[in-house]
Amino acid sequence: MTMVKAHVSTHDSVAGRYRILDVVHRETNRVSWYGEDLQAARPCLVTRIGLPPDLGEDEAYGVADRVLRMSETMARLCPGRIAAVVDAVIEAGCLWTVTEWIDGPPLGLLVEQQGSFGAVRTATVGLQLLDVLEAAHGEGITHGELSPGQVFVRDRGPVVVTGFGLAGATLVPRLAAPAYASPEQARDDRIGPAADLWALGAILYTMAEGRPPYRDRDRPEATLKGVDRLPLRTPLRTGPLTPAVQGLLRKDSRERLNRLVVRQTLTRVLDEDPLPSVPPPRLRRAYTAARNAGPQWSGRAMAAGTALAVATVAVAALAVTHQLPGTEETSAGAGAPTVPSAVPTPSAEEGTDAGDRATPTPGTPPSSSAPATPSAPPSSPSASTDALPAGYRVYRAPEGFSVALPAGWKRLDTTKGTGNAYRVTFGAADDPRTLAVTYSEQAGPDPVAVWRDDVEPGLRQDEGYRRIGAIEATTYQGYKAADMQWVADVDGTRVRTFGRGLLLGGDRSFSLRWATPSADWERSANRQALDAFLRSFRPGSAA
Repeated sequence: MTMVKAHVSTHDSVAGRYRILDVVHRETNRVSWYGEDLQAARPCLVTRIGLPPDLGEDEAYGVADRVLRMSETMARLCPGRIAAVVDAVIEAGCLWTVTEWIDGPPLGLLVEQQGSFGAVRTATVGLQLLDVLEAAHGEGITHGELSPGQVFVRDRGPVVVTGFGLAGATLVPRLAAPAYASPEQARDDRIGPAADLWALGAILYTMAEGRPPYRDRDRPEATLKGVDRLPLRTPLRTGPLTPAVQGLLRKDSRERLNRLVVRQTLTRVLDEDPLPSVPPPRLRRAYTAARNAGPQWSGRAMAAGTALAVATVAVAALAVTHQLPGTEETSAGAGAPTVPSAVPTPSAEEGTDAGDRATPTPGTPPSSSAPATPSAPPSSPSASTDALPAGYRVYRAPEGFSVALPAGWKRLDTTKGTGNAYRVTFGAADDPRTLAVTYSEQAGPDPVAVWRDDVEPGLRQDEGYRRIGAIEATTYQGYKAADMQWVADVDGTRVRTFGRGLLLGGDRSFSLRWATPSADWERSANRQALDAFLRSFRPGSAA
């Protein structure tokens, strides 16, 4: 952290190190430039934020220190989603933050250039922002300055958010982007996560309408007064986003939609009008690395299963186009064991505030795409109730187990481990989701301990790894079992995995891992697939 007192102009360098080049984006009381770190010879983003004129030197130093510490905290919580602040400088009565250069423009600039966005693109960005806010709010952190100027849209990968730790650094009430301030901020009241949800609603409104929900007037005070007192400008282009936008932009913070409901609404937009799924070629490498790992439930080998989750491109080359020798496939209605087709209900999410929780439905797997506190999926499949979901058929593996698979799914890969251990991975060429079934003869007597002590240490080495909620003990088909969920980054894609491990006795175990891109987690087809897997799976012994 650099602390100097000197005159700064855009023709000079900040702190003698960061050369200012081109303006990237302007907001009230905040300007960002493309810059160059002269010492490291690399590009950077330099942002100037005005400080209150009566702010003392010690207080200014405290602001800079808080920004640095908050950046470190958020970078740990959301790897790849937060711009790392590498320096904070106090010069000429301003706070200058220096972050790593982000390969993409700020959302505010895109709105200025393109006008309104479509509902699908708006919902996609909204879900990515919701992931970041959920992680922050789960740790008691409020952004407090969220606006289109703090959201950078990359060509590949999720959006990147800047500005954590700035709340309170600017003049009170907030002046950095007054059109996106919540009513409670406009009144200079105490703020919390609900203020960020208002800002999220304002951003969704802006993307859909091509303008902010409240007019940015000549003076910040006038804009803030309008936010607090004027009715919302009627949205004309929000379409299916309207319930989320209007629900987030309620003046009373207690009446705003909670994160779970917002996520369901935005996900529904994608379900009804999904964008074409074009997985990046980088996933070939992830799949190649993963398929060479051993299949034991315990240890680092199982951690590699995460990389299998979205390896769609390589899967296309490896997809099996015929039935494997010694296997039998049974379609629904052709003598297959029948399974219930009920779709699980979304559960409450980890990190939601006390007044922001939904009551999880017992016996259903969670369905949000961000960190959550899972409720247990169905603990015992039924052999003779409802029919399989349409298009599903039972696959009988030569190793002895069986499971219902969606239409078009095949056995993609098999890896062998020590002794009789193996892993079989299922999927389809054009589907980013996978199911991995693993058999091991090295499991301990406690299924929770297997996940915690054997599996998780390896998972922590994966980029962006974060466990979702607690590891939960359960009973599955009469066996001791445990469920664990986590998210991790796989070549720029955020992947969410649900794992269930069950102990057969005598150190024998099975585990099922269902993995899908996080943004797709709550889609009804995904909930149906996980439900079908858990209800139809029948364990077998080693071949």
